[in-house]
Amino acid sequence: MSALPSAAEAAASTEDTAPVDSPVSADDQAYQQLVARLSRQSVEKHYDAYADVAWDSEELRIDPADPRWELRCGLDPLAATEWYRGLPPEKRARLGLDLVAAKMKLGLQFENILKRGLLDYAWRLPNGTPEFRYAYHEVIEEAHHSLMFQEFVNRSGFDARGLRPSEMIGTNFIVSLGRRFPELFFFFVLGGEDPIDHVQRRSLRSGEPTHPLLERIMRIHVTEEARHLSFARHYLKRRVPELGPVRRAVLGVAVPLILGGMAQMMLLPSRQVVTKHEIPRAVIREAYLDNPAHRAETRESLRKVRRLAEEVGLLGPVYRRVWKALGLDG
Repeated sequence: MSALPSAAEAAASTEDTAPVDSPVSADDQAYQQLVARLSRQSVEKHYDAYADVAWDSEELRIDPADPRWELRCGLDPLAATEWYRGLPPEKRARLGLDLVAAKMKLGLQFENILKRGLLDYAWRLPNGTPEFRYAYHEVIEEAHHSLMFQEFVNRSGFDARGLRPSEMIGTNFIVSLGRRFPELFFFFVLGGEDPIDHVQRRSLRSGEPTHPLLERIMRIHVTEEARHLSFARHYLKRRVPELGPVRRAVLGVAVPLILGGMAQMMLLPSRQVVTKHEIPRAVIREAYLDNPAHRAETRESLRKVRRLAEEVGLLGPVYRRVWKALGLDG
């Protein structure tokens, strides 16, 4: 088992994974070599949800009143509001812990969809394709992430519910895209993974005091997610230019809609947290909905995906208007 990376290594570098944003050769052999390398790295550097997290150690114990759970200005806009600053310290900490638990519950539900979609994607692959092995490595890694997230939720004392019933209706359709329309499926993957990866890297770089359990989970997550994001980007760079006009048109409209919805779901506090802590609607507007800094941060969290969409030809004049209407134009 590899040694756990430092915060700086995990947050600032992906040297030990494929180059996330470097252009991929159109040559099939180069692409296959890249996928094979990602698979090898999954063998050489991977983590176990229980063997690599000392859940029962005193150092990692969760105390809901621990001030390290409090929100930090510059990382969550709610922290800058007068309403939040006026709460007693123990309530500020409890709210921060509940926000983390709610996002982890949402994250493991998203990864459930991702894993099922990857298995559907792998189901149709012919013998001998390197993507089959890679997809199963990613499923295994995402399963360990889900175990970590659920264990954290269980120990937080907050019965996080995650997605609302109305939001679960389309999940089976998204899973089916892994087989029926994998290009759209992998854009959905990026829409869920990139905003969280962006937030976690910012937190690790910030130097702000972080609870060691949360820091350990984030380090593991960003290290392995670098491979997952790299595969999705290189797959899309290779596949999207080969699509016919109808599927490209679907992607051109659907991608910004998916990214906008996923980013807000990942970056805003859940309705359950808002209700439990009685956060006023005006405070939500101040911190998030009417906050230019939060809108800019949302755009920044999607910057790499937007650049990818432009690179593969999905940001023509018509599609660019959709991005602009959603406030996601760069």
